[in-house]
Amino acid sequence: MNFLDYFVVIGYLGILLYMGFAMRVQENKGDYFLGGRSLGWKPLALSVMATQLSAISFISAPAFVGLRDGGGMIWLSYELGIPIAMILLLGTILPTLYKSGVVSIYDFLEQRFGRSTRLLISIVFQFSRAFATGIMIYAVSIILQGTMGIEAWQAVVLTGIITVLYSLQGGMKAVVYADAIQMVIIILGTIACIAIGLHALGGLDVLVEQAPKERLTAVDFSSFGFSGDGFGFLPMLFGGIVLYASYYGCDQTQAQRALSAQNEGDLRKMIVANGIIRFPITLLYCFSGLIVGTLALTNAEFFNKIPADNPDWLMPTFILNYLPHGLIGLLIVAILSAAMSSLSSAINSLSAVTIEDYCRVTNKELEHKSYLKMAKVIGLVWGGITLILSLFAGNIAPTIIEAINKVGSVFYGPILALFLLAVASKALSGKHVNIGLIAGVGTNIVVWLFIPDVFWFWWNVIGFAVTCCVALIARITWPNNSRVPELEKLNFHSILTVKDVSILVGFFIFMLTVCLLLPSLFS
Repeated sequence: MNFLDYFVVIGYLGILLYMGFAMRVQENKGDYFLGGRSLGWKPLALSVMATQLSAISFISAPAFVGLRDGGGMIWLSYELGIPIAMILLLGTILPTLYKSGVVSIYDFLEQRFGRSTRLLISIVFQFSRAFATGIMIYAVSIILQGTMGIEAWQAVVLTGIITVLYSLQGGMKAVVYADAIQMVIIILGTIACIAIGLHALGGLDVLVEQAPKERLTAVDFSSFGFSGDGFGFLPMLFGGIVLYASYYGCDQTQAQRALSAQNEGDLRKMIVANGIIRFPITLLYCFSGLIVGTLALTNAEFFNKIPADNPDWLMPTFILNYLPHGLIGLLIVAILSAAMSSLSSAINSLSAVTIEDYCRVTNKELEHKSYLKMAKVIGLVWGGITLILSLFAGNIAPTIIEAINKVGSVFYGPILALFLLAVASKALSGKHVNIGLIAGVGTNIVVWLFIPDVFWFWWNVIGFAVTCCVALIARITWPNNSRVPELEKLNFHSILTVKDVSILVGFFIFMLTVCLLLPSLFS
């Protein structure tokens, strides 16, 4: 990197800090955590995608497609469950949560099942989200080490301090608008990598001729994920539906954006947009990985610069060796943007959950100024914790993008089951769902440790099924004698329309068709 690259990076970070301080005026917790419910669906949709399609996707998805043993365009099947998951959310969880008026979605569980359920699910969320965010920061440290020539701890500090400052000052508004800008930068950066990679490779004809044919398969109907194999159609579809429904509807980092929408119409548009726009962006990531991976496999000098045991170095090495100065700085900004998107979301959401838990446990109702001050202090603490965890993030899977989703798959199924039971059944009590949640998470941990032949995407389905079954069995064997809340805001509420179903199902068919036809485009 030279002066021009550093100028681009420093200038962008300065803009982020200015944005955070410009939006620092908040009167209450609704302003800070939900942006005063004044945010439109367009920036919210971009913010949601910027958080999910993060630095890990920007770096590790291309590595999976281009270099990972057993990888390739099969990663696209990871997206197949998204449209169906969005239908599930619009028809059940998100409208009910929005109507309830809560800040922390775990408030809803407390009103429905009691404080013990709220604290249990809150602990699960805080542990899984902090750990997953730590892995994400670890991914960014790899990139910055390779491109900027700095140590891992320096990369963590650089990313963390800027993000903590702008997200703590500006609250949800700063997070959402910064995310929207970052999403645009990420897409432009990916397109730049595709164009420069194709030029270095010799053009599209060379790519078609030299791309490894085994990496072109995007859907595998022969793999069922029970014999040590993975990425088959069935586990990716059903596991993906549970994973994404849980992530977008039951994870505070994402649901908090839904709760920030101006009205139910914007909420619906945001979710439908997410179900449609994600796939083209992921296709860009995968296409860039196929191009750069093919370039590496056909260029010994480039290939030898990538550590043999770490395919995640594919994109950093390409950026440093093939991009012109100035554009290198822009790509570093894109990486930092993606990382900051995930980190800022985690800080804001962890802070919201923690302070709401504190108020419940201590039975204190803080004044607005005290509440906001404590929220920022807690956000600072969580920012520090996630940065520390990132320094010790180990290798859980061949690529980081698999590692973070593997960890999440332990918890996503049980959490989704808990929220669906909350909105769909009034016969269950806190003791029933608590037992179900513990059983679901525990079963997934046992499968992880002792049944390695089960593909980890199935953990989402297994955890969901075990939690539901155990909770229902507990209800039969341990009848509930206490009164279930009958508050109006806890009633089931849906905003799903026939048009939404038609659009999302139609797009699912389109996605599957693209995946099936992809290999023929290179024949």
